[in-house]
Amino acid sequence: MSNALKSDTICALATSVGGAIAVIRISGKDTFETLSRIFSKDILYAEPNTIHYGRIFAPSIPASQIEIVDEVLVSIFRAPHSYTGEDSAEISCHASAYIVKRIIELLIMNGCRQAEPGEFTQRAFLNGKMDLSQAEAVADLIAASNKATHKIALSQLRGGFSSELSQLREQLLRLTSLLELELDFSDHEDLEFADRTELLQLARTIDSRILHLAQSFETGQALKNGIPVAIVGKTNVGKSTLLNRLLHDDRAIVSDVHGTTRDTVEDTMILGGATFRIIDTAGIRQTEDSVERIGIDRTYQAIEKAKIILWVIDELPTAAETADIRRRTEGKTLITIWNKSDQHSIPTDSNIEAIAISAKNDDNIDTLERAIYSAANIPELNENDVIVTSARHYEALSRAHKNLERVLSGLQSSLTGDLLAEDLRLVLSDLSDITGGQITSQETLNNIFKHFCVGK
Repeated sequence: MSNALKSDTICALATSVGGAIAVIRISGKDTFETLSRIFSKDILYAEPNTIHYGRIFAPSIPASQIEIVDEVLVSIFRAPHSYTGEDSAEISCHASAYIVKRIIELLIMNGCRQAEPGEFTQRAFLNGKMDLSQAEAVADLIAASNKATHKIALSQLRGGFSSELSQLREQLLRLTSLLELELDFSDHEDLEFADRTELLQLARTIDSRILHLAQSFETGQALKNGIPVAIVGKTNVGKSTLLNRLLHDDRAIVSDVHGTTRDTVEDTMILGGATFRIIDTAGIRQTEDSVERIGIDRTYQAIEKAKIILWVIDELPTAAETADIRRRTEGKTLITIWNKSDQHSIPTDSNIEAIAISAKNDDNIDTLERAIYSAANIPELNENDVIVTSARHYEALSRAHKNLERVLSGLQSSLTGDLLAEDLRLVLSDLSDITGGQITSQETLNNIFKHFCVGK
């Protein structure tokens, strides 16, 4: 998308395929002129925020052979009060593949251009309707697959993250202004506009908040991509049966034959509004089978990547087995599961702490699900919470933190104001990268918006 094309008129299907109604979006300076050529009502001077019923037709000579494509509703939005900030319209038509294709063909024949992925939202950003973090939230909101990611994206779209960054930038600007004012009067040695103790405290407060936002990225990624949970244990303890029970589907093959599962099997489930990626793994045992051995190696890899480990047993483990699983799951949450409790219960003289279930009979699965959700340690989110989910945002916050650490070090070592001010400007630049305040590279913008769906 080059800047030269930003003033032309674009169109695209804005709804997914498969419904009863489709919406075709148009935006640009010639929106109403183009639409008037194929719409039965005169909308050239129609009032904004109005809806008009009429027909889409294909002009023809003679007029008696005019093709009526569909009866539609046309919504009118005039600049700057539209999603893109430009003159815009939306055609609500029947969702026939032929009708949608024909209307878009007619729009293109009469002066429109097919929009590229994310181009409507990119225009909204370029026209000041939203900042870059809000624009990216549009894609996240569309892709949200659970309550938690929906809430995070909606908060960001409403400006929660932008507001947080705005407050940080104001505090940084205050720091910078005091230091630069001091530089302007550097020839007056008896004047000090910036109290170093006050500046140090303010810089620490700002850095603490930036670091907190950066650290929320781990939670954001887990909520966005799903919290990884690995089911591990020896062969034939019921791991695959447990996977099927948790997923409420026969996802994995269940057999009494040892070593049936030879590779990881993965699927997702929703608990408490969050997505969990459940991974069934090959049974751990000594084997000479090279293929099964590969599966066991992948089990260990799954343990390394998972946040929560479900260790399934159906008999008391040996001290060596217990030591091995604890070593491999260090730093993770380990939940021990005593399966086949309908056949034999946990010995009363054992010290093992486990959740007793019967995966086959669906006994106590709800208790296990609650334990899994609790182990995820998902924060209680409200509309004002800010959770970072974008790697781009995380990288910018990390840079800001490093630059601010130099400021803190400089304040403590009585570094001159000009050098401190330069580091502060770098922090401001890092935060501006998130909202797009200083982004001028068209290549950077294209890279961000190319991941959007067409019509958005």
